[in-house]
Amino acid sequence: MVKKAAAFRKFIQAGWGILTNAYVKGFLPGDPPIYKGPLKQFCVPGMNCYSCPGALGSCPIGSMQAVFDGRHRKFAFYVVGYLSLIGLIVGRFVCGWLCLFGLIQELLYKIPTPKLKVPEAIDKPLRYLKYVMLFVMVFALPFFVRSEYGVGAPFFCKYICPVGTLEGGIPLVLLNDAMRGTLGWLFRWKFLLLILCVLASIFIYRPFCKYICPLGAFYGLFQKVSLVRMQVDENACVNCGLCAKTCKMNVDPRKNPNSCECIRCRECINACPKNALSMIIREKKAADQPIQEGLRKESI
Repeated sequence: MVKKAAAFRKFIQAGWGILTNAYVKGFLPGDPPIYKGPLKQFCVPGMNCYSCPGALGSCPIGSMQAVFDGRHRKFAFYVVGYLSLIGLIVGRFVCGWLCLFGLIQELLYKIPTPKLKVPEAIDKPLRYLKYVMLFVMVFALPFFVRSEYGVGAPFFCKYICPVGTLEGGIPLVLLNDAMRGTLGWLFRWKFLLLILCVLASIFIYRPFCKYICPLGAFYGLFQKVSLVRMQVDENACVNCGLCAKTCKMNVDPRKNPNSCECIRCRECINACPKNALSMIIREKKAADQPIQEGLRKESI
């Protein structure tokens, strides 16, 4: 049952990755064009490079870096509002089910090697790095550091993102002979970061998601208030600790079922022998209950 559930999730991840990168013409050799049709006006919910030859949608991080107008620095509510709506509905469910790069990291982790457990003293502060990436690299630098034309650069995508290198940079270089002669230090730097990310993924479960990904940080901000959430039945739970041992994101669902680090993969739910864990949609009645109880006490 547990293995079937894990295989089903990977099937969804792979299917979504294929669906959002279905521009076959972009993978033809020679000088393949990047798709710039109407679908590119929308950003996909998970990490996916705009420059990937097959990409049908825009990158959410790249879109967020462009939330300010070049001259007037006007906030683009349609981008942040759209991504905020996703976060408010499902939280980091996107990370666990709809992110192609997350699937790639999971497959790399399956390579049979000794696995590395990052000590808590290092792991805990490193988790905040993705929030630094979000607020500094995605929002602050593009806003304050401008070109001579008054336009902010996409700092995270340009200097750090291994997703762009894997899904966009490398395929474009392989498919376009002319582009190979223009490679410089920036491509080599990002290729090095990609290699480090790939190697880390073999020994650590989803290191990019845990420590670097600004999109995961953004969705994590909504995790505790999202409609789709985890629930623990304390009457059924026997505190066996199996859910915490199963979680590869190092979350203890008994103590913090809606942790900002949870990617809603459901592995803890499938592993629980007492069915004490479940994923629910928050009901209005449940949310209003404390208020109603307070009103009843005041009336008494």
